[in-house]
Amino acid sequence: MVHSDPEGFDAFYKDARDRLLLQTYALTGDLPASRSAVRDSFVVAWHHWRKVSRLESPEAWVRPHAWSHAQRRHTARLWHRDKALGEEHRATLAALAKLSPTQRRLLVLTHLAQVSLPDMAREVSLPQEAAERELQLATAQFSLHREVPTTSIRPTVEALGTHVATGTRWPRPTILRRAGAARRRTHTSVGAVAAVAALLLGGSVVGASGEVAGRLGESAAAPGGSAAPQAGSTAVSAGPRGSSAAPRATPPTQEAPDLSPDDLLAVGQVRRLAPGRVWRAGASGDNTDGNGLVVPCQQEPFADPDGVAAAVRRHDAPARGPRPRVTATQLTELSADASSAGEAFRRALGWYAGCREPRTQLLGTYRLPAVGDDARVFVLRRWTRPTSTVSVAVARTGRFTTTLARTVHDGRPADLAPLASATAAAVNAFCGTPGAGACAAPPRTVGTDPLPAGEVPAILSVVDLPPVTGVRQPWVGTDPVEARVNAAATRCDEADFSDLRGDRTRTFVVPEADLPAAFGLTETLGAFPADRGARAFVERLRARVAGCPERDLGSDVEQLASRGRGDVDVAAWRITVEISDAESVRYLMAVVRRGRAVAQLGFVPAGTRTIATDDFLRLVDRAAERLGALDR
Repeated sequence: MVHSDPEGFDAFYKDARDRLLLQTYALTGDLPASRSAVRDSFVVAWHHWRKVSRLESPEAWVRPHAWSHAQRRHTARLWHRDKALGEEHRATLAALAKLSPTQRRLLVLTHLAQVSLPDMAREVSLPQEAAERELQLATAQFSLHREVPTTSIRPTVEALGTHVATGTRWPRPTILRRAGAARRRTHTSVGAVAAVAALLLGGSVVGASGEVAGRLGESAAAPGGSAAPQAGSTAVSAGPRGSSAAPRATPPTQEAPDLSPDDLLAVGQVRRLAPGRVWRAGASGDNTDGNGLVVPCQQEPFADPDGVAAAVRRHDAPARGPRPRVTATQLTELSADASSAGEAFRRALGWYAGCREPRTQLLGTYRLPAVGDDARVFVLRRWTRPTSTVSVAVARTGRFTTTLARTVHDGRPADLAPLASATAAAVNAFCGTPGAGACAAPPRTVGTDPLPAGEVPAILSVVDLPPVTGVRQPWVGTDPVEARVNAAATRCDEADFSDLRGDRTRTFVVPEADLPAAFGLTETLGAFPADRGARAFVERLRARVAGCPERDLGSDVEQLASRGRGDVDVAAWRITVEISDAESVRYLMAVVRRGRAVAQLGFVPAGTRTIATDDFLRLVDRAAERLGALDR
């Protein structure tokens, strides 16, 4: 087949390549990977040019290819080693890296691609309303981390172009067209060979029907439905991204592991997640359609970017009368070895432990002992409309990592027993098969401290924060810094953490909401050399707060909590301080000790826009749980 319009392709290539390179670099911070990805995407574009050239926007077709290729290849935080990168550009890339992948894509589409909102939502596979929320959060977070106003975001990211242009030499269009033509010839040849092989194989089966049963009993089906290689042969298979993996020799005595949607939970097994409901099985596949983000809080399509295979299936129980809608999604990945599966398992845990979805709160973390090699459960609350409760189980057995997410579209507490049972069934689907590890015993959930989230594991994260009454916009946290000033302190205690070990302070605000500048939540923490110093610190603070009304006649103190258990002490107050005859300020304040580590929380509301008392006390308990990371 002869391509037409090489002049049109050449003009398109010269016009779009620099824009696509800048966008891809902003996404990854990896210039070599971005250059290779953009170049290869134009090769693919010439392969399909007869179709691509007819599109209203050929660039919109090439862009997702360039982005996905670059994100598969790039090395994390590579710009840190780029000595030619200026401090301003370095700060921009660091701020972009703190956004979730979806938020980064939206910000780049807005400021470097100038795509309309409906097209942008389609490109990231989100409903338009959800895309708007994510874009708002991305704008607020980038502005906060980069310390620039929102009106300066576009020139700030565009300035990366000066670094991108340095040393970039593009291949001639003729080189790309030759590569694209060769690619098409290769694909055509492979298709012809596959057709001949299928014909020959069909003839062999017809001619040797008496041997079919024996052969099927000796070989396993390879991912995608093709026959597994014979023992001792070399196989070339496609990974979950569709790219060719390196040839792998299958040992003559070991059957190759396999994964397909048939290995996932069936509708009958999923019914236990909401008994008595009518469940419908949705689409299943290898998770290469769309953006691949099929589970709440998922940050990348695959926890193992170099995995061998993946399978995903969705289930839905529609709302009926007073009973809310329930959805379930299972995503399973097969890694090249158990070590890679362990890394994938830990990466997936990080997605849910530090969920970046706006207005999503982590309610609890649990272990599932004796379910596979390791298994955890996370319960999250999405405070969007309608409120929903998300329970996510992640389990690993050998080379298989499976994630099962259940979303109940109401705000009732999660019943974890059905999820634990379904997770055990998902693990046991691989029990005794090649590549599997431990099977699952009858499951039980055991509550644990939350897993680390953020750069300072001992300090609260956005995912820990409850909603603010009357506020729909998301929380945003500043970077933790040394506690030279303690904004969590009140006039009653004036606590100082600056001389403690590992002292850090962090403030959370809602920049997109119309709130007074004083509104916000601050946590400050640090550690003493021994438990005795931490206990004395807490007792001094308790005494100062108790005596505050006598020292300061314009103050009022109401104790909300005071308890101690083992190496944990917690105390919380509502403090009102008069600053004039007509004006007073009300605070929620708490002090927490865990071993030798101490923390103080201070929250300043804005009238009725506040955190409920019970929610604040639960947040104080979460601070105590996280504080254990500083007590080690």
